[in-house]
Amino acid sequence: MALSVLFFLLLAAAATVNATDHIVGANKGWNPGINYTLWANNQTFYAGDYISFRYQKSQYNVFLVNKTGYDNCTIEGALGNWTGGKDFIMLNKTQRYYFICGTGGCFNGMKVSVVVHPLPSPPKSAISAEHSSKKSAAPVAARGFGSLLATGFGLFGLILYDSIWT
Repeated sequence: MALSVLFFLLLAAAATVNATDHIVGANKGWNPGINYTLWANNQTFYAGDYISFRYQKSQYNVFLVNKTGYDNCTIEGALGNWTGGKDFIMLNKTQRYYFICGTGGCFNGMKVSVVVHPLPSPPKSAISAEHSSKKSAAPVAARGFGSLLATGFGLFGLILYDSIWT
């Protein structure tokens, strides 16, 4: 049982190793009177990142809308809505996203638009290091899901070995 939990935790960690959680408004949260355009312009969003909204759920909410909904502060035809007060939304496509507050807060500045970029390619030096490590007797550990998964399987094997033979 403990082994399966460990394996699950390793897989979950591997899946989010490179994702960034962008907390809208940082320590000010999702509230009226904040310049979210300025906040968004100081962030770089990549596919797979999260945008999270922190607010009083009894007062505000979050709607994903199109450009018209964003410009006019309307939720008609909304593409998604959240009301939890601590909402994590994965930005899984390279596109512009539009979020507004649907309780009237949009008219007081509670709206944000973000552009999501594709993941950057790894630097050429990292690619050549990976290719040369495949040829050497002592390979260099690669970053990302594959190395974390390999580490997890190695740890899993050590735990399994220890539980069987000791």
